[in-house]
Formats: sequence, structure tokens, C-alpha cells
Amino acid sequence: MTTNVAVLGGGLVGGFMAADLAADGAFAVTVFDADPTTVARLERTGLRAVARDLRAPGAIADVVAPFDLVVGALPGWLGYEALRAVIDAGKPCADIGFFPEDARTLDDLARERGVPVVVDCGVAPGICGMVAAHEHAAFDETESLRIEVGGLPFLRRWPFEYRAVFSPRDVIEEYTRPARLVRGGRVVEMPALSAVELVDIPGAGTLESFLTDGLRTLLTLDIPEMEERTLRYPGHAERMRFLREAGFFSPEPIEVEGRAVRPRDVTCAIVFPQWQLEPGEREFTAMRIELVGRRGTTRERVTHDLFVETDGDGVTSMARSTGLPNTIVARMIADGTIDRPGILPPEAIGAEPAWYRAVRAQLDARGITLAESRVALA
Repeated sequence: MTTNVAVLGGGLVGGFMAADLAADGAFAVTVFDADPTTVARLERTGLRAVARDLRAPGAIADVVAPFDLVVGALPGWLGYEALRAVIDAGKPCADIGFFPEDARTLDDLARERGVPVVVDCGVAPGICGMVAAHEHAAFDETESLRIEVGGLPFLRRWPFEYRAVFSPRDVIEEYTRPARLVRGGRVVEMPALSAVELVDIPGAGTLESFLTDGLRTLLTLDIPEMEERTLRYPGHAERMRFLREAGFFSPEPIEVEGRAVRPRDVTCAIVFPQWQLEPGEREFTAMRIELVGRRGTTRERVTHDLFVETDGDGVTSMARSTGLPNTIVARMIADGTIDRPGILPPEAIGAEPAWYRAVRAQLDARGITLAESRVALA
């Protein structure tokens, strides 16, 4: 029996997820995107795509009505309200939207509608939360969790030495929203782009890491020390702090020659073209998940390292490492493996051994492999 799937958003990751699901004869996939250029690009690949402004009142409910399953890949500013509309329509969903709102506030609605809704199901958030919850459950006591993750081009080009391989507006949001972390068992806030450190990543060399607000639902784990860090080439955090503190990321309008202009919009118009990958440009995604904990009387450091490159077909590492966890979970929802109604963050997958094993096995089979190391500590 064919499962009809609506993919909301046809960008770099949404388009990849649509193609991945469409390659399976069990799914009939339709992509909805507001950009006619994106729709035309997807149609040239053989996908069914429809131009639709999903911001319009009632648009989401209208779009998803005839479908059995929804895959969400919308930018953060639209993601939460879109997800609410999908759930209200009674549709199960696997979503990668990186929105600032807490998806768990939709749990009651998802339970009332009787639908499983897996959220934050990419690489980070996503894979890192699954791994963290799985390892946390295996410890008698977990002392700390540290996540470092980033996607970068291999070729460094001044002035930014960066390419945005997911929504650039979400990148700027990541640089402006305070980073929540856990210190001494308490959630505290620090400025994004702060606490810069250098770190050596095999395959990438020396990068810098800095605090960002990526822990999200991981903040609910009983771990007294937690932080997530973004990886970039050295010097990036200082450049972005300058733009932020000088007001270039501000959403508040200012008057320029008698017209109201938002500095963030101007900055986006300038930097986004420079953040796009050039045709054929190669990039990588690197992630390190490190936990320290105790089993019995033995303290142990457990590390999971991920390093993925652009594949031979030119599909970005970020599209694959973000999109594949979500399409794997979407298939598990479609076949009834994941049938628990409610909002299911990545930790729910990691805490359920059968679900976790299934996701990890499929990731390994698709080349998204985590190298594990376990070191006994004094």
C-alpha cells in the first residue's frame, strides 16, 4: 500500500528528503514550497512539486489534508505554527524545523489527535540527542555532556570562510539567541558566540568552537553539566560578534533616507549570496558527542565522532546527515514501528533501545557512521 507523503519545504534538506523517500516505491511524495524556482528545480529531478505559500491562513491544513504522513523542513520562523497546524489536522509527522519555540507545548494536542510527532530529527538536534539519551541511560550516573557540531566548506574563502548548508536565517538566529547550558544542575544562559575554544577535528584540522543554543530538549536530562558548541574556522565567532553587536543582525527597523529598514534584512541580502555553495564545491559535517559518567565504581568517557563529506553525486553532507535521520524515522512512523502518540524529541528515540538500534543500523547502512571510543578514567 502506497503512503502519501507531503514534504513541507523543498530547500537543500527538504529536497533531499523528498528524493530519498520517493526512491522507495512505498511512498508517493509531493513537495510544497513557496519559491517557484525551487519548485522548478525539484520538478527537473522528477519529483512532484507544488508552489504554495504556506504562510497563508489555513494553507497548512489545506495542503496536508489528503496525505497520510508529513515531513517538515520549513525555516525556523515558520516551523512551530506549521507543526501545530499539521498536528491539529491529525497527521503524523517527522520534522527537522529548528524553531525557537518548545515543541513539547504541542504534546497534549498530538496526544488528543492520536498522532506520533518526532521533532528536531536531524543531526544536531537529532542524532546527538539520540546518542546522548542512549548513553545516559547506560550510565549509573552521568556527570557531563558536551556536543560540538558544524558544517563547513573544505575551501576557506575570505571574508566569511563559511557556507550555509541549511537555512541562513536560522544561522543568524543561532548567533543572536542566548545559549542555554547546564552548570551545577541549573540551566543558565550565556551569549551565543561566547567561550571560544580551539579544537582539533580529524579530517578538518583546527577549528574553533563556541556556545550556541542547541541543547533544546536535552536540557531535561538529569545531567549536571551540559553544553552545545558550534564548530567554525578560527576567527568566525569574532566576525559574527562584531556584526551582532554593531546592530547588523537587529530586527528592529531604522530610518534610512525616509524609509524604514530592518538591519537584519539588509545583512541577509548582502551575506546570503556569499554563503551559498559554489557549483561542485565540497563541504563536510563534523560532530563530537562526549559524555563522562560512572558505571558501578568505574568512571568512563564515551565519545561518538561523526565526519561526513559531500558524496560522489554532489549531495551535501549536511543534507544527508540532517535529512537521513528524519526519513528513517518517517519510514518507522509509516510502518507502525513508531506509534506512540505525542511529541517525541530525539531523546525519546535514544531511550527506546529497539528504536535506537533501528535508526543507528539504517544510518550506518547509508554512510552516516559514528566512531565510538570508551576510555576508563581515574
